[in-house]
Amino acid sequence: MSLTPIDIQNKEFGRSIRGFSPSEVDEFLDRVAKELEALIKENMACREQLSQVKEKLNHYHKLEETLHNAIIVAQETAEEVKRNAAKEAELIRREADRDAARTMDEARYKASRILAEHDEVYKQAQVYKMRFRSLVEAQLTALELEDWLSPGDVMETKRGA
Repeated sequence: MSLTPIDIQNKEFGRSIRGFSPSEVDEFLDRVAKELEALIKENMACREQLSQVKEKLNHYHKLEETLHNAIIVAQETAEEVKRNAAKEAELIRREADRDAARTMDEARYKASRILAEHDEVYKQAQVYKMRFRSLVEAQLTALELEDWLSPGDVMETKRGA
């Protein structure tokens, strides 16, 4: 059992003939009791303050753990976002490659069609040129014939009309 200031104040000593002066002993015990009471109050205040500090420390430890977990989650999320972005970029690249290949195939097809049409038009132009040449040559031949039209043939042609 611990000694309290009240125990000190209420302490009674036995009397002896040559003992201590009771007033001095009482005065000293009062001083000791007051000092002990002050120390006990200070000790209780320190304990209360220590308890509050421990609570705050626990709070900060929990906060630190929460922040640490949040950082880990953020890092994992960032990595996942990077992986997803890389996958999406790869898909976009593949789609672009397919579109480019399709566009090139269409362009090649159109170019070959245009070349074929050009060749066909060229052949038709050659045929037209040959026919026109034949016509012109036939007309020249007809013009060069001496009996093309005589003056009398012209009159008959007019009368018949």
